[in-house]
Amino acid sequence: MFSQLNFKMSLLLRYSLLILMCFPILNLNAQESNSYFSIRGSVRESDTYKPIPKVNIEVNGGAYTITDSDGRFLITRVKKGDELIVRHKDFETVYYTIINDDRITIEVEPVIIKKKTNSKYKRDIKLFNSLIDSVAKFKKKDVAKSIEFVGEALLQSNSVKQNAEAYQVLAEVYMYWKQYDLAVTNYRISLQNLETNEAKLGLANAYGLNKNYQESIDTYEAIDVSSLGNYQKATFYEGLGDTYYHIKDFEASLEAYNKGLEVAKNHLISPKVVDLNSKIAQVYNASGKTAAAEEAFDRTMNLAEQQTKKRALEEKVTVADFQNTARNYDKEIILRKEIIEDVEDVENDSLIENESALTPQKQNYKIGNAYFLQKDYLNAIPYFEKSIQEANEKEDLVVKKDATKKLSDVHFDAGNYEEAKVAFEAYKDVVDELYIKREQELSQADRFRRNIIEKQNRITSLESDRQLTNSLISERNKNQQLIIYSLITGMLLLVVIGFFMFKYIKQQRLANNLLALKSLRSQMNPHFIFNALNSVNSFIAINDERTANKYLSDFSHLMRAVLENSEEDFIPLEKEIELLELYTKLEHFRFQDKFDYSITIDNAIPISEYQIPPMLLQPYIENAVWHGLRYKKQKGHLNISIEKKNTTEITITVSDDGIGRERSKSLKTENQQKQNSKGMGNIKKRVTILNQMYKDKVDVFVDDFQNEEDTGTKVVVTLKKD
Repeated sequence: MFSQLNFKMSLLLRYSLLILMCFPILNLNAQESNSYFSIRGSVRESDTYKPIPKVNIEVNGGAYTITDSDGRFLITRVKKGDELIVRHKDFETVYYTIINDDRITIEVEPVIIKKKTNSKYKRDIKLFNSLIDSVAKFKKKDVAKSIEFVGEALLQSNSVKQNAEAYQVLAEVYMYWKQYDLAVTNYRISLQNLETNEAKLGLANAYGLNKNYQESIDTYEAIDVSSLGNYQKATFYEGLGDTYYHIKDFEASLEAYNKGLEVAKNHLISPKVVDLNSKIAQVYNASGKTAAAEEAFDRTMNLAEQQTKKRALEEKVTVADFQNTARNYDKEIILRKEIIEDVEDVENDSLIENESALTPQKQNYKIGNAYFLQKDYLNAIPYFEKSIQEANEKEDLVVKKDATKKLSDVHFDAGNYEEAKVAFEAYKDVVDELYIKREQELSQADRFRRNIIEKQNRITSLESDRQLTNSLISERNKNQQLIIYSLITGMLLLVVIGFFMFKYIKQQRLANNLLALKSLRSQMNPHFIFNALNSVNSFIAINDERTANKYLSDFSHLMRAVLENSEEDFIPLEKEIELLELYTKLEHFRFQDKFDYSITIDNAIPISEYQIPPMLLQPYIENAVWHGLRYKKQKGHLNISIEKKNTTEITITVSDDGIGRERSKSLKTENQQKQNSKGMGNIKKRVTILNQMYKDKVDVFVDDFQNEEDTGTKVVVTLKKD
């Protein structure tokens, strides 16, 4: 088999050399035809270094754009070997061959005579742009140098536009080095100098990566989408979808991804088409729509194969991970074996770091794990051993640790206890080695972090130094200083006094609320006990001693629970449901011929996560029975239902088909109306006070149940999760 393969490769090589000799230009165009990327650049005059706006930038592949007022441009679909054609009426056409995705600067000599410019301005702007280009050059190599170049560029800056550009470039450096908090700081400074869509998108993305999700969403929503270019629109929707995905708002995430995908498809931004399809599949998977996720992943795989081989393999890893979570281990194993076969070609073109998911040691480990989950120990062991060997060669201690531990587990489950013991001892050695390495890495990371923060502080202080220098120019006399310091001292005293007054008022308000709640609860309990004892008394009056005893037993159980909860502002919802079930049972026991009842609870509601004020619902059930259903001619129905409103709210509905509020009111005596009004008033006061203390946790709405003769009453209580 290998000899046939070598023979075929030999033939292929001969034909390739022949084609290369005959058609060199064709070969150049075919090379890396699918390696598309975006490229940024600028066009400037070589003598003054001034930016040239409205320059025509065309790619031999068909992409076209023009430079903006700062001479900058962005092309989203180019590849290595493409030729940029730069045309303008004021200079000769320039041809530039693209080598990589680094920022490029095209300097041109104007063919028309320009007016002489101030020599200082010429020196400053040329040096500023040169320093900014140096930042881009060193961004991926040396963060310290990049920061120093930004500092020097800011010293040469003579406009807010240049300040904004310098801080934005610095933020991009921090984004590359995953220092997202510093990136946020510099994007914000850039926007304070000059608002640009590029900086806004960068800030929103940095907020999301720094886990400031609400700030990220607010920043995205503040951007005028109509002002964005096509590539920026795709980036906008992708970033917004990422943030929603992180907060598990899958519906909003899916909507944003689909909008971005539509933009990418309409404008042939193929890398974004693949990325967004992949993220849509991940949303389906995370939201439990496995079938839709699998279909979306298949589509993404086909699209990724039209891109670079590395991008296709990265997508295979994502799909393999999905198959693992779906427990489709056979499909996962096939995909990972294909990845191992193809990853060598990628390694020949580019370096694959140990952090990459494409490394053979990780793929062999996951294949072994898939076999292990199927209890196929015979196949699992060789892959774990191979993973350990490759991890050892590439000094990947993390994978080596995991693979060694799994190898011990496989041997143990297979009954190979000696081999399991040997593997476990090796695992302990790797853990010790990894611990030492982690300590070293943490120490290095700490030094790195302190170093860049120190340099960042120097840059941040530049503006302050300028202001200080300007302030020293103007003389201040002692009287002015005394007045200023006196005013500051007075303001500080006022702030301190105001703070303590605010704190005292807040504590006083809390104490008043607690006292009011206690008073209202003390009024509710006697009212409830009196009504319940009336029921017991009625049974005794008709000489039904056995029924009275049973009722009294259930009532005492209910009474104990009520008294236990009487001092609490909130109790678990499940406790309140138990009390309601017992209370409703007692009322039904007395008025069996008047109504039936049902209590329904949505199974999707995590009842244990909700809290409710004790005895909040009981008065509404009591009103429904005593003032609505008791006077109904036919047998009525009382329904208590608990339903999910959204992810953080539920509704508790108490509805009856009794005679309704208006007829009930007409049947009452003046004293009964007064007592009922007082009881409902107490509930409203409790809800108002609790909402003030706990930020609108409870909402109560009372309405007619139906528009018929027996109107009935419906009470809807909305309850928010903590």
